[in-house]
Amino acid sequence: MELQILGSGAADGIPGLFSNDRVSSYARLAGGKDVRTRCSALLDGILKIDFGPDTYHQVIANRLDPSKWLAILFTHSHEDHICVAEIQYALYPFVETQEAPFAIYGNQKVLDQIKNRYPEWPLELHLTQSFVSFEIGAYHITPVAANHDDDEDCQNFLFANQGTKILYATDTGLWKDRTWEFLTTVQLDGLVIECTDGLNPSGYSGHLSVESCVWTVEELRKRNILKRGASVVTTHHSHNGNATHNELVAALAPHRIEPSYDGLLFHCDCNAQSPYSASNLSQSL
Repeated sequence: MELQILGSGAADGIPGLFSNDRVSSYARLAGGKDVRTRCSALLDGILKIDFGPDTYHQVIANRLDPSKWLAILFTHSHEDHICVAEIQYALYPFVETQEAPFAIYGNQKVLDQIKNRYPEWPLELHLTQSFVSFEIGAYHITPVAANHDDDEDCQNFLFANQGTKILYATDTGLWKDRTWEFLTTVQLDGLVIECTDGLNPSGYSGHLSVESCVWTVEELRKRNILKRGASVVTTHHSHNGNATHNELVAALAPHRIEPSYDGLLFHCDCNAQSPYSASNLSQSL
């Protein structure tokens, strides 16, 4: 499987929309990997994970064709992950087709937002619940409970296809026991995990810092959930984490973790001895 990180930033991106802090100011000048749009990803070119406010830019920057997407899967309902108003552009009168080319999968809060915005539109909606698996084509997908917002069923996604397993885990917080119990039943060929708070822990339990991200990854390795040699990349970085891309590299490299960046291609193969991640397709706006 090939996962492309389309956006690697947190709620207001990097540089922060109205921020002049050190990291935002540096990103405006440096560009490249230090510019991060809102968090989203694309699996094998057909399964879109989250549909945030930077989707249009990400599609253009990476030369994508959204008409090929089979599904959009939402991790949760926060506004940096779902831009409800832009779903309409997949339907008539903005295009000639009467139905969207993709199905939509999300928790109850996500589906309620979409139903309220488009009560009569022909959208195919599927409710997702933590630890209740479903299939899309050849993909076996299991939502895994995140510890991010007590007001909804926030989900990470375990993707399995032909023996290869990838966990996409943004907005995780420190997982609760039920998630750890489930994860002990799988072996991962690759992991994408949030590191929102970077070098500056915020105190909010719904996100990870470098320290808590490293602890989580080491615990996954210790419990043999992460296969030996499995690649690990981070995402959902905030400028409030007080770390540039190179500073994240320096902090995470000793732990065999790679900070992602917009456009990074993340490859996983259960038959490969060492999964790898390739260079990005577009490093700047």
